[in-house]
Amino acid sequence: MSSYEEVIRMNKCYINGQPTMTDSAHLPYLSEELCILKHLLGKCLDLLGAVALFIFIIPLFIILLIYLSALFLLIYQKTHNLKGDYCSNIWDNGRLILSTMWDKFARFWNGYELHGTENLPDGPALLIYYHGAIPVDYMYFLARYFILKRRCCYSIADDYLFRFPGLRSLTSVMCIMPRTKEECLNILKNGHLLGISPGGVREALFSDESYKLVWHKRKGFAHLALDAKVPIIPMYTQNVREGFRVFGRTTLARWIYEYSRLPFLPPYGGLPVKFRTYIGEPIPYDPNITALELATKTKAALQSLIQKHQQIPGSIFKALMDRFHK
Repeated sequence: MSSYEEVIRMNKCYINGQPTMTDSAHLPYLSEELCILKHLLGKCLDLLGAVALFIFIIPLFIILLIYLSALFLLIYQKTHNLKGDYCSNIWDNGRLILSTMWDKFARFWNGYELHGTENLPDGPALLIYYHGAIPVDYMYFLARYFILKRRCCYSIADDYLFRFPGLRSLTSVMCIMPRTKEECLNILKNGHLLGISPGGVREALFSDESYKLVWHKRKGFAHLALDAKVPIIPMYTQNVREGFRVFGRTTLARWIYEYSRLPFLPPYGGLPVKFRTYIGEPIPYDPNITALELATKTKAALQSLIQKHQQIPGSIFKALMDRFHK
């Protein structure tokens, strides 16, 4: 036997393209390993899909709840034959039903608490609040405030909110509108509370668990407070960033937002973390202060309120433990 034939015999290689007896015996084991790997890969994909569904399902449910609220108001309007100003007192019964529904959900899902209501005056004031990724905490506040005071807190929202179809009745009944400076002055001069978030959508998208304020040198609210001669009251909700967060906070995303002004980054989360809204002490009207100084003072007051009540950086685990702590 030649050395070449001996090598073939010892290594049991393929002959004429056909596997040897020894190689054929290993094929069932190879097929079984491939099936196991395929099964494990399928399980991993199923798990990733379940996680993705979970972290997005609550934000989608919040959107559904908003549209159900709008549908309720349309039915209420038809059955009671209501017309005219949505912010008028004729809507108070419907507003109370809607506020009670939201307050029940707030208590059930986030154990919502409101602290510092003694700092809210019976007269006009400017409420300056921190904007979460999804401001559901602000909806909780509006509902609880109406239940406690039987008064509406007027609010300014970004224009993009009013591009969503079917929400006009809800935003109008809750007195959430895109308003001019003259309209805001009239609201304050008529003795109402007015809520503004200087950070707005920019803060919602690009703040994080460090709870930094993203105000972009805004001080229009300070001019408004000085012109109306009203106090400014800071407000923030504990763990709001642990409730909802945002994917894709990058330099490129920030540049795209500044160019387009569209909130394209998707929020996620919705875990039942503890929400506590804290209302700080009023910053009284001072005719001898400039708008820039007042804006700086307000920003410092809000940051102080956050540092007093919030673990920084925020912890989702601790926020969940707070939810079930008596």
